[in-house]
Amino acid sequence: MSGSSVAVMDAADLGRALTRIAHEVVERNKGTEDVVLVGIHTRGVPLAIRLAARLGEIEGRPVPSGALDVTMYRDDIGLRPPGATHATHLPFDLGGKVVVLVDDVLYTGRTIRAALDALVDFGRPRSIQLAVLVDRGHRELPLRADYVGKNVPTAVDEAVRVRLAETDGADGVVIDRGASPGPPGPTAQRGPGAPPPGSPAQRGPGAPPPGPTAQREPGRPGGDPLPAARRGTRA
Repeated sequence: MSGSSVAVMDAADLGRALTRIAHEVVERNKGTEDVVLVGIHTRGVPLAIRLAARLGEIEGRPVPSGALDVTMYRDDIGLRPPGATHATHLPFDLGGKVVVLVDDVLYTGRTIRAALDALVDFGRPRSIQLAVLVDRGHRELPLRADYVGKNVPTAVDEAVRVRLAETDGADGVVIDRGASPGPPGPTAQRGPGAPPPGSPAQRGPGAPPPGPTAQREPGRPGGDPLPAARRGTRA
């Protein structure tokens, strides 16, 4: 069954949301001293650059921004095809800074968890705040954003598409309704309450249970599914 797309933000809406978030950042932090922005690849990076520009206009001083790749810090490495990696660029010392993480869509929270792990490999910020353009709900981890452009209630089988001029040629946010769910994957790709891969509900009647090493890294004795070394080494 084909789905339909519904626009929830146009270019003007997106611009107003970023301007409002910028004012909220200034108000909460009593200015922008020691504030740095870090965008999460991919669309979080241009959003961070735009937000930094608005903060600079409000406060009359430049606010630095950087880019963070979290691919190798995700908790589903080995459970789905690896994503493309991007360059992490942090042209400032994180020590003692107020870091505002920026992303386009907040969903399960697992990308943000990976970003937190990645950040502490580069320094010890004074605090970390989170700004997202869209919060679509369905959290699987106890995380919430400090700044939200728009709360958009969604169903699990819907997809939120953020389009930016820098990456897609135009600004806007649409919901693809009734999108066909993909094949069973890691928890980050399932809706809340969906049975995990390998459970009887996923295997079907009569199917044999997965082997004892199905969720373990090849060659690893014991039951640790993903060793900490795969997520990076923290100082």
